Amino acid sequence: AAGSVVHAAIMLKMGTYGLIRVCLPLFPNAFMEFAPYMATLAVIGIIYGALVAMVQKDVKKLVAYSSVSHLGFVVLGIFALNTVAVQGAIIQMVNHGLSTGALFLIVGMIYDRRHTRMIKDFGGIAKKMPIFTVMFMIATLASIGLPGLNGFVGEFLILNGSFFSELYDNKVFAILAASGVILAAVYMLWMFQRVMFGPLENEENKKLVDLNAREIGLLVPLVIFMFWIGIHPVNFTKYSENQVTELIITSKEKSLAVLETSKTEDLPEWANSFYGVDEETESESLMVSTK
Repeated sequence: AAGSVVHAAIMLKMGTYGLIRVCLPLFPNAFMEFAPYMATLAVIGIIYGALVAMVQKDVKKLVAYSSVSHLGFVVLGIFALNTVAVQGAIIQMVNHGLSTGALFLIVGMIYDRRHTRMIKDFGGIAKKMPIFTVMFMIATLASIGLPGLNGFVGEFLILNGSFFSELYDNKVFAILAASGVILAAVYMLWMFQRVMFGPLENEENKKLVDLNAREIGLLVPLVIFMFWIGIHPVNFTKYSENQVTELIITSKEKSLAVLETSKTEDLPEWANSFYGVDEETESESLMVSTK
């Protein structure tokens, strides 16, 4: 469980962090050119990860595939390349580390007691582990994106920014990505219901004991941040807002410098609309939108 927590909380975001800090500043033109294709892959990842998670019989594998879906939202937000979506992608990276990290910890705690992660081996354990049930429920709802918890903030900003993105100018991406939120509610709540509720028939489950002080101490800080980000996200987004805005403006300026060496008619269609170029004119100058 410890390795999974580190992997979910830190390592999974190294790639998306690299997209923001390395790929965008160094290759802004290529970044914008490939944005529609990357957005397509992101949406595929969101839906594919959710569908695969729905058929898992192992709780840990279900949480792992949910990570694939959640990281798809991050990629979609990054390649929307507007302040709202990129801010959402950044806060969603933090949110994923909190909610998915907590879920992996919870899976590890129940595995220590039962030495199994199969959903069919549980059922009705909420009666024996009330504190565990509350922690599990909060982490599950945060992962789904319930308003008032951290997961809602990132997904809302990403979908909002993607819907109005000038790079791929296709609202289908945001609409399809929104289906991932619905699918997440399906597989996460279904898993939670089968594990925690129902008749307590298994004799091994009747011997289960609730969380101890050490385990509660591990989960409480994560739960606090889930509520804090969900209720007052500006306390966290304000630290990156100026940097994100500057990064986007700088990237546009770098891309503009390259595009100015090309003729307007040779530019891809997305670039003409993105930079406010009138397609009927033959002027080689490009105008950057101040919006």
